[in-house]
Amino acid sequence: MLRLAPPGFERFLQSPQFVATFGGGEANVAVAVSNFGHPARYVTVLPPNNPISDAFIGEMRRFGVDANPIVRGKGRFGIYFVEPGANQRPSKVVYDREGSSIALAKPGDIDWAKTFDGAGWFHVTGITPAISESSAALALEGARKAREMGLTVSCDLNFRKNLWKWGKKAADVMPELFALTDIGIANEEDCQMALGIEAGVDVHSGHLERDSYRQLTDKVLAAYPNLKVLAITLRESKSASHNGWSACLNNRSEFLLSRHYEITHIVDRVGGGDSFAGGLIYGLLTLPDHQAALEFAVAASCLKHSIPGDFNRFTADEVNALIKGGGSGRVQR
Repeated sequence: MLRLAPPGFERFLQSPQFVATFGGGEANVAVAVSNFGHPARYVTVLPPNNPISDAFIGEMRRFGVDANPIVRGKGRFGIYFVEPGANQRPSKVVYDREGSSIALAKPGDIDWAKTFDGAGWFHVTGITPAISESSAALALEGARKAREMGLTVSCDLNFRKNLWKWGKKAADVMPELFALTDIGIANEEDCQMALGIEAGVDVHSGHLERDSYRQLTDKVLAAYPNLKVLAITLRESKSASHNGWSACLNNRSEFLLSRHYEITHIVDRVGGGDSFAGGLIYGLLTLPDHQAALEFAVAASCLKHSIPGDFNRFTADEVNALIKGGGSGRVQR
């Protein structure tokens, strides 16, 4: 997507300009994985003969992401507007995706066998099925083909109430996709709204009852026997500028909790969950155990809160420096 945001912490059109960058759930994850040093490939459908499409592809390549699988199809380039929140003023997002190429895309438009050739992992989010009925069917087609070809499938539920407008609720669609998933990523609201599984916690209280999350992960794992790992991000929203941040992971044999971070003076939280997903994928592929993978993912997403825009712009070494205690913010010279 093209991301349009007012400069700094201004409200929409407070001044007559927007800062234009790129973003989007799966794209953010691909960039994060690539920045951490692991090869990443990105597939979507974009409008042909379009300079915005060309610029986006160039941006993906600048981050080292293989954009060759991208398909050109009818429609337009999707847009979203974001107004960053501050203190007690929440962030706001306005989507403009109807009629976009990915919204019009349908099963058969992507050659999945060619796209997955040489790949070992397929990541999809709940945002793609939310865009349209045909894009939901396309996402399911991709997950089925990935499993058929032996890839690990990960899915971040990413419930977005402002996108589910095409006739079905998330809970009518996402269980079928999650049934094809090996590695699940969610928060407590995702589990309730996308899977219909009650979390038993108040998602708006700003305080997280961590003991309840073992029960929640056990419920989801019981409902989806295909899942090998379920990670839940734990965000304590004290204000738009101050969040507590941690995560838990259940791999059916142990329930793990990460280090907790107090993130104050947040610059931009959009993309923080995608940085977590990218960090978890990288960690599960390269690190010695699930605790190390969880700590890497949480630290990566913590750092993302300090960067404007959707994309993670940190290396694995920088994430590891935070894990080892380098969070003082002192000048490095």
